[in-house]
Amino acid sequence: MQQINKKCNSTISMMKTALIPLFLLVTLPSFSQSELPVNTKSEAIKSFVKKQSFIYATKDSVQLGLDLYTSDSARTNTKKPCVIFVFGGGFVMGRRDAHIYNTYFNSLVEHNYDVVSISYRLGLKGASKVSAFNIKPLKNAIQMATDDLFDATDWVVVHADSLNIDTSKIIISGSSAGAIAVLQADFERANGKPAAQKLPPHFRYAAVLAYSGAILSYDGRFKYKTTPAPTMMFYGTADKIVPYNKIRIFNRGMYGSSWIARTCKKENHPYYIYRAEGLGHEMSLLPMIDQLPRIYDFLDQYVMQHKQLQIDISYHDPSIKPLMTMTPTELYKKLGAKK
Repeated sequence: MQQINKKCNSTISMMKTALIPLFLLVTLPSFSQSELPVNTKSEAIKSFVKKQSFIYATKDSVQLGLDLYTSDSARTNTKKPCVIFVFGGGFVMGRRDAHIYNTYFNSLVEHNYDVVSISYRLGLKGASKVSAFNIKPLKNAIQMATDDLFDATDWVVVHADSLNIDTSKIIISGSSAGAIAVLQADFERANGKPAAQKLPPHFRYAAVLAYSGAILSYDGRFKYKTTPAPTMMFYGTADKIVPYNKIRIFNRGMYGSSWIARTCKKENHPYYIYRAEGLGHEMSLLPMIDQLPRIYDFLDQYVMQHKQLQIDISYHDPSIKPLMTMTPTELYKKLGAKK
């Protein structure tokens, strides 16, 4: 574990300056290139990666697409695990093929995982007056994204034989709004929600990888009715965009990574939480760049070896300063100013 910690954290300081503008490209993509430093180019898709694009659904007269990333080497009959990825952007903006995710996609393919990166409907685009007392627009946006993720999952399962994908090893992963969508999807599957009926009978995700996510529930006390998929969560404890613990009014609640981990521990479900003490919403991106060894260790133990572990790690380096600690109000105000 010490070797993983050393390897994962050794690059953080030297990457800090470059990652500030890279993170802005994810959360504030409406910024023009002239407003950003010139040293923000991200990694290109590697030559060994083959990319194919498909339409998985049409909704509201809009075609929803996905990109499939696989190894360009000769395909075998051996079925591979697959990571379905959901991008971030506050349910307002974002792209499934944003260059900032290329490092993550390249690495996953190199480690023998196929990647499916999906588009989904942006339910908060054009919405206003979202607050703790008016969360209907947020609820609708989360449900739309989750519903689209279920459709994309079903598409992958239906085409699994032709794509050589192992349907018992389908992992969902997301950043920020995408992390909310993947956590919400597995929560709804485990709790038998109607939207999850789109999934094949008896289907369950092999794992969830969530970078700064949360779950919205109207069911009162937060709980899983059946065992959730093994879930790995990364979170910056100074994040003000997505709740860390919980925000609850009557039976409505937004439950963050810390509360999800607490629930999993109490209910004896497998989980892994990495708490980056003092860091902000940049943890919706950083793990996909500098925590890859830790992610593969999780996938190996929880998915491949089926270990039922509960791991809780807190990491604090006072020399690393937070990159993004603005509130949702400040973020959306900044987004609005750029329109």
